[in-house]
Amino acid sequence: MKNLINILILLLMIGNQPIFGQLVEGNVNNLPVHKYTLTIKKEMVEKAGKKVMGMTINGTIPGPKLEFTEGEYAVIYVKNEMDVETSIHWHGILIPNFYDGVPYLTTPPIKPGTTFKYEFPIRQSGTYWYHSHTMLQEQSGVFGSVIIHPKKKALPYDKDLVLMLSDWTNEKPENVLRNLKRGNEWYGIKKGTSTPLNKVIGHGGFGAQLKFWKQRMESADIADVYYPAFLINGKQSVEYPEFKPGEKVRLRIINGSTSTNFWMTFGGQTPLLVSADGKNVVPIPHNKTFIAIAESYDFIITIPENGKIEFRAMAQDGSGTTTTYFGKGKVIPAEIVPKPNKIEMMKKMAKMDMKMGAPALKYRPKKDDRYKMEKKYGMKMPKDTMKMTHSNMDGMTMKKNTMPKMNGMKMGDSKKDKTKMNGMEMYSQYNYDYLKSPVKTAYPKNVPVKNILLNLTGNMNRYIWSMNGVPLSETDNIKISKDTVTRITFNNLTMMPHPMHLHGHFFRVINENGEYSPLKHTVNVPSMGKVTLEFYQNGGDEYGDWFFHCHILYHMISGMARVMSYDTPTDPRMLKYPTSNLMKKVDKYYAWSTLDMASNTAAYNLVASNIRNQFNVSAEYGWNKNLEAEATYEYYLYDYFRVFGGVNIENENRDNLNEISTTAIAGIRYLTPYLLDLDVRVDNKLRPQISLSREIMIFPRTSIFGMYEYQADFGWVNKLDAGSHFEREVTWNAGIEYFLSRDFSLTASYDNRFGAGGGLSIRF
Repeated sequence: MKNLINILILLLMIGNQPIFGQLVEGNVNNLPVHKYTLTIKKEMVEKAGKKVMGMTINGTIPGPKLEFTEGEYAVIYVKNEMDVETSIHWHGILIPNFYDGVPYLTTPPIKPGTTFKYEFPIRQSGTYWYHSHTMLQEQSGVFGSVIIHPKKKALPYDKDLVLMLSDWTNEKPENVLRNLKRGNEWYGIKKGTSTPLNKVIGHGGFGAQLKFWKQRMESADIADVYYPAFLINGKQSVEYPEFKPGEKVRLRIINGSTSTNFWMTFGGQTPLLVSADGKNVVPIPHNKTFIAIAESYDFIITIPENGKIEFRAMAQDGSGTTTTYFGKGKVIPAEIVPKPNKIEMMKKMAKMDMKMGAPALKYRPKKDDRYKMEKKYGMKMPKDTMKMTHSNMDGMTMKKNTMPKMNGMKMGDSKKDKTKMNGMEMYSQYNYDYLKSPVKTAYPKNVPVKNILLNLTGNMNRYIWSMNGVPLSETDNIKISKDTVTRITFNNLTMMPHPMHLHGHFFRVINENGEYSPLKHTVNVPSMGKVTLEFYQNGGDEYGDWFFHCHILYHMISGMARVMSYDTPTDPRMLKYPTSNLMKKVDKYYAWSTLDMASNTAAYNLVASNIRNQFNVSAEYGWNKNLEAEATYEYYLYDYFRVFGGVNIENENRDNLNEISTTAIAGIRYLTPYLLDLDVRVDNKLRPQISLSREIMIFPRTSIFGMYEYQADFGWVNKLDAGSHFEREVTWNAGIEYFLSRDFSLTASYDNRFGAGGGLSIRF
């Protein structure tokens, strides 16, 4: 019976090929076949001074380079020898929808012990890459490069070299994400990018800090995760002495990082930038270049007669560098990009006319209020700054000199980079104006346009990322059409840049080059900035659902993704793999806990949370026999507001555990401006209670914390003492915490119930 069903499905696919895809699958044109086999395993690897479990492809990280020539037919077998499912996405490659590699959306997951056959015609040339699209496997090593040579070389050069940038953590990626969701400051402390209060005050930024706190923001941020190593081709530093003087080398640079953008610089003669995201651009001498996650750039360098060229890639937040050297002899050093000053960034942002703190989680996710959100939050631009109509859509038609820039400079002008910057300089240095297509990319003016506004939104406190305040698990597909130009404006309302990638397509990134705006598959949207892109048709492959997401892996898996849909019938091969499985993976529960052991008390807290739901269990026991425990469930109505209910258990009298009282509780919890945690509740004895708590980092490893709680009993249920109109109970504590590591802290505190004490705090 099962075989009969499979035969019927196959016949249905063949008989309805025009319905299930515009491109006929298979090697129907008898193209030359180029085969590879990729085997994915779990193996112990050492990348940053410690052996940890990684995921290798054919025994290496990154995986092997796959080389093709335009016009070939690729057949790639992916063998999964792990105990978990996996996948491979072909990043930037024009490909039939079924082989795009997003499990449960376009392609079946590769189950443990099985092999999946990818096959597709090679319809392009350029520098691309591949990586897993299953949970956080990319961070563990499942990625590699793809080079597609053109039928005819357009530029003269002697040799090719792939440089794949990546970041490496010795932690399990799941633990990294769990740590981000619990709001632990350790990563910023570890890499020296945190902004404790003493530094803020020392740089004259206290007023700016108050403005940030008022909008529920800690400070300007650049990157989330601490990495002990940044790598090129799997190594922290690598040399290529085999290149000879006078040789022209085409460097194909791919940023295969999980969450790190880089500034790239070269020593010696300015290199020639010739390609971006696999597409040729008008060659331009260009040195200091920003490369976002998932982007690729090709440069041609000339090996000098004497000396070796240094290539430097510095993490955007200045937390580390990786280097490569070409040739022999004395090092010709690359420019060292100054580390960013987050406090100065914060001060500049505070002076601008902007409102921050757009919600990452809305009360009514189905309500379309994206334009209201755009108007309320972000940068306020002059009305005449940007005029845009489709009739003159050579790009966005901009009034001359109205788009804020850094004294008119373009990115990469290292001399002007050093000038004092104001206004929009933190954004203008990330524009794409230096990229120009060698051919016109504008679409016919008579084609209708669908405008889509996507506000990029995030909540660093809970680590939820979304678009228009709605994470992936709560969205509908965005419908697109082959007969319409889809124009998307990204409006970044967060403190971090977001590299946005559309699967299976190239789009125009609208810049000052108008009709010659470049084609890309990934675009960086700077913090509090805007970028507009557009695409039309897809080379005959206008079929299926295509993933569209932030390529910071931890942002994507936390909700910053959408699905672009041509609204075609579901591929029969995917009927056994419902997209609900994809949604479950981006709305997982993560759990963490804390154990405090001090000379005056012991306390335990457990939290299990997904996007909307959270379970809390807490207990504390004072050495004076004062016991209190609580279990609650809470539901987030939006970012800062949730309702909860549960039970509270405590002893009625201090120094006596014989009388235990259990009460039901219900109330609201709210994160107020200035980041105060407010808890308002009432129990089944009709006793109202209010509490406030706050923690502030005052030195690089040191935080202070405090809590005040007030409960009143008006005798509506309990009997009060004669002559009393109400009874009250006040609880408060204050303390200091010194971070030893991600998991351990020293604490000292005073509690009005337990007195003074000190001890150890352990995080799980």
